[in-house]
Amino acid sequence: MADITLTPPFTETMIRDLHAGDRVTVRGTLFGIRDATQIHLFDRDRHTRFDLSGHAVIHTAPNVRSVPIGPAHPAGYAPVSVGTTTSLRMERFTRPLLQRLGVRAIIGKGGLGADSLAAFGTFGGVYLAVVGGAAALETTWIERIDDVDLDDLNPESLWKFAVRDFGPLLVTMDTHGNDLHEVVRARARHNRTAVLAGLGVTS
Repeated sequence: MADITLTPPFTETMIRDLHAGDRVTVRGTLFGIRDATQIHLFDRDRHTRFDLSGHAVIHTAPNVRSVPIGPAHPAGYAPVSVGTTTSLRMERFTRPLLQRLGVRAIIGKGGLGADSLAAFGTFGGVYLAVVGGAAALETTWIERIDDVDLDDLNPESLWKFAVRDFGPLLVTMDTHGNDLHEVVRARARHNRTAVLAGLGVTS
């Protein structure tokens, strides 16, 4: 287990050097993305002017407020609450995120599925987990909103955040086939079976 601070763009080697259980802090730029964003990018063939290659994305649709454009708010938005949403329903977008857009890390809660784990191994990507309910803390890691694209989808726009030490985040899915979410699920299944057996319940 290691504590690592990474500044994008990340190289494939940097990502393949990470292992499940490592703690990662992201410094610099982070892109916010959610269901509608990816539906428009991958199902409706829309394009973004942002270069996501080598970057991390976070599954979020932030609560923001409109403010006058200026040095502190170059996009005309200020973050109010930037909370992480459940990742699994966006499972089918992991592979195109990595393969087509060059994303190297996905930040979310709850983990992803088997196809995502395989894609991480193939293309060089990781899943970085955030504890649910930590939006207030996460928001303090956002310095400002630098830019926004696909803003007709607001709040599920494509957000470009400037972040200050975003984390630590736990590597739970890596390029080596390790999945801490599956470890927890297997342990829960085992404990459930043992408890039911102790109660004389068979399933």
